[in-house]
Amino acid sequence: MKIAVVGTGYVGLVAGVCFADVGHHVICVDRDEKKIAMLREGRVPIYEPGLEDLMVTARGRIEFSTDLAAAVRACDVVFVAVGTPEMPDGSADMGPTLAVVDAIVASAGSSRKFIVLKSTVPVGTAAFMRQRLAGTPHEIVSNPEFLKEGAAIDDFLRPDRVVIGCATAEAQAIMGELYEPFVKNGHPILFMDNASAEMTKYAANAFLSVKISFINELALLADRLGADINAVRKGFTSDSRINPAFFYPGVGFGGSCFPKDVKALVHTGRSVGVAMDVVQAADEVNDRQKLVLFDRMVEHFGDVRGKTIAIWGLAFKPRTDDVREAPALYLIEKLVASGARVLAYDPVAHETARAASSVPFEITSTAMAACAGADALAIVTEWNEFRTPDLGQLRVALKTPVIFDGRNVLDPVKTVRAGFTYYCIGRNSVARGLA
Repeated sequence: MKIAVVGTGYVGLVAGVCFADVGHHVICVDRDEKKIAMLREGRVPIYEPGLEDLMVTARGRIEFSTDLAAAVRACDVVFVAVGTPEMPDGSADMGPTLAVVDAIVASAGSSRKFIVLKSTVPVGTAAFMRQRLAGTPHEIVSNPEFLKEGAAIDDFLRPDRVVIGCATAEAQAIMGELYEPFVKNGHPILFMDNASAEMTKYAANAFLSVKISFINELALLADRLGADINAVRKGFTSDSRINPAFFYPGVGFGGSCFPKDVKALVHTGRSVGVAMDVVQAADEVNDRQKLVLFDRMVEHFGDVRGKTIAIWGLAFKPRTDDVREAPALYLIEKLVASGARVLAYDPVAHETARAASSVPFEITSTAMAACAGADALAIVTEWNEFRTPDLGQLRVALKTPVIFDGRNVLDPVKTVRAGFTYYCIGRNSVARGLA
């Protein structure tokens, strides 16, 4: 099947490459000429493990273009994968999506197109689009993505489920044919109405966000009461009704999806008179959690003014260079505003972090270089290389042996016995008991 994908950001590029990998012919369209030129050269503008290699194997079945009209005329199915950024009131900015759909309709003429909304859009968008396209032969299909950054290729090629919202048997047949190669693992394609498909995406991200904020609140309580959050987590998730995934304490969630989608769902509820109190609370807890390491630094030092703080990890999660809503940037901005000097290291996100930060900070070429002469180390992203550092070398590099572990990546026993004052999330009673 020949399909077009409009937007070569994270969602669009992964979708386009994966569709081409299983034999479909794909035209990826973007108005950014520099990005298209890079992709034509075989270079990927985002960091996603495996994406560049897969693009090589898909060569001959994927092309990159700035000509939207030509792509629309050549394809019956057009995926819309442009951004829906957060507005000041928490709602999603639908301007880019509406502009693309209007351009598709203008380019299609009388030819029937299946316009597939791949981006995360507010519940009711498909219904609004149908009214907007009344009198045309086109059909709106909802197909939300459920990709984890850092594991997007595997998620797309071997999905837990594929969610399709559509209104006709013809659309269902076409979408089923498109996705059939990806569900040979026996996982389902779930067909439903458009509004339900749109809401499914928000429900998934909101629920995972609630799980993260719940364990983070419990972790803070555990620190106050002298409990070990790891033991508590194992205890309550041993209940067969409670899936242990995402119940790992830390310094909060970030990225392009969870923060934005949580706020959008709250805004949607408010717009129809339904208070999304649980989801709203998860968002508020997350905002506080992003600064828990700063609060502990102030508690430890009294004042961070004049202190040098080493930061390990800038991306919002490992295996990506995405720093959108990254806890590390919130921490850095708070530290710099309070008079501290920051030395930071991340395996891949140094440039995206530098561009995104509202305050200046220094970037080092190695993790250990960031610690040279620093008053403390803060671990903010759980990259694998941070899990087993040479504690002896780290002890020598730091001016004072203090570690604030925001992802619980270090072993409290080994760390404390190596001579460090060690703060973590929900396990401080363990560390204090070893001191």
